[in-house]
Amino acid sequence: MSAEPKGWHSRGYLPHLDDPDLVQSVTFRLGDSLPASLAQTPVADVARRRRIDQLLDGSYGDCCLRQDDCASVVENALLHLDGDRYRLLAWRIMPNHVHALIESDGRHSLPGIVHSWKSFTAKAINTILSRNGGLWAADYFDRYVRDEGHLATIIAYVENNPVKARLVERPQDWRWSSAPRRA
Repeated sequence: MSAEPKGWHSRGYLPHLDDPDLVQSVTFRLGDSLPASLAQTPVADVARRRRIDQLLDGSYGDCCLRQDDCASVVENALLHLDGDRYRLLAWRIMPNHVHALIESDGRHSLPGIVHSWKSFTAKAINTILSRNGGLWAADYFDRYVRDEGHLATIIAYVENNPVKARLVERPQDWRWSSAPRRA
């Protein structure tokens, strides 16, 4: 078995690239945001990717991030480490998933950053909801930004997703996003 190229790693689900000073788009989702049968199918399947997008945009699952107190926990976690471990370029909290576009500082790994978000927010949200156990899906999706055009495309996707999901008419109307701050 050959070794993965420098910076690439996998926990058995999705491949990840972690290299200092990358700009990366990260998506992590609630554990119940997809049916178990879909969560187990191969990542490279285009039809699967489309179905996942439909379910996430359609607010599949219990969608606890629809509650302001739960969404606020995630927002505070994202903003808390901005300027310390990464530069937060764009972000959005949807009812069942989160998107963050970050530039790492080179001192902190992407898995470490995502783990800190998920660990802190899971504890706080479970307290709010008077429950315990897993909150987030085990893995996350990341994509590194190739160039300025790709960066602009990702920012537009992140900030316009609530419009695409028919939750609001304009990106700046979605409270849990970087879009209102740009308007």
